[in-house]
Amino acid sequence: MHLTPRRLVTAGIAALVLLAAGCGNDESGDGPSTGTAAPGVPQAIVSLSPTSTEMLYAVGAGDQVVAVDDRSDYPEGVPVTDLSGYTPNVEAILGYEPDLVVANADTGDLVAGLENAGVEVLILPAASTLDDTYAQIEQIGAATGHVGDAAELVARMKTDIDAIVAGVPARATPLRYYHELDDTLYSVTDDTYIGEIYGMLGLTSIATGGDGYPQLSAEFIVEQDPDLIFLADGQCCGVTPDTVAKRAGWADLTAVRGGNVHVVDEDLASRWGPRVVDFMREVAGIVSTVPADGGAVTAVTVQPTG
Repeated sequence: MHLTPRRLVTAGIAALVLLAAGCGNDESGDGPSTGTAAPGVPQAIVSLSPTSTEMLYAVGAGDQVVAVDDRSDYPEGVPVTDLSGYTPNVEAILGYEPDLVVANADTGDLVAGLENAGVEVLILPAASTLDDTYAQIEQIGAATGHVGDAAELVARMKTDIDAIVAGVPARATPLRYYHELDDTLYSVTDDTYIGEIYGMLGLTSIATGGDGYPQLSAEFIVEQDPDLIFLADGQCCGVTPDTVAKRAGWADLTAVRGGNVHVVDEDLASRWGPRVVDFMREVAGIVSTVPADGGAVTAVTVQPTG
């Protein structure tokens, strides 16, 4: 499909042009969040992705958002609608008269349909690394007239993450973890976005291989005997440390015997926006309570620095 650069705001040159325009319209560095909007700054934004919604509000563009998809639930009070990001309906989206739509994929010829109606589109696919997250936040800032706010957010995230990582006890041998995506035992490898997060905190996945999200067998997990188990299926599937302990052969796992089976917020664990810092802080707190090399470890409370 041919995507006209004038209408499709993506990474690269288009984002840099918007960035320059934003800087030129705001010599104070505060951005056009108050007073008369700078020329070209969107005043009616539709978000079709929970992560995009969180990014928009985090950079200060919340007042410009007129509608979000049915999965967006943060921050509290976002204008939730029945719009779907999975099966987007161009006609329904246009009903909100947007001048910018943010989505994570060009599903169902979304871009072409909106482009034909003269609506700009910003596509932000699932991030593969933290650097992708930072880049997308900066693109959101450039596209919405909040260049300075986005830069400040990225700098604050980096500072907080550095502090969190520095507060985790050093270990001669990395702790091994099993991250459960759902109750059919799908997991993650180190070569994924969340795997990078865990790796920064001194953890390594028991799941390996070319598929970043493999389905493991119960027998394999028992054989690997992870030090930690993270359950990202508590909300969706009702999985708890108690139900895990009752699985055949799992009661003797190191993680189960040591009380290191933890339910994590599946939204924090699956979205690649600003709240990844909250997820890292939560996991760091858990990791810091696990004895290092057989010795006692005092829990470390990691506080935000920005």
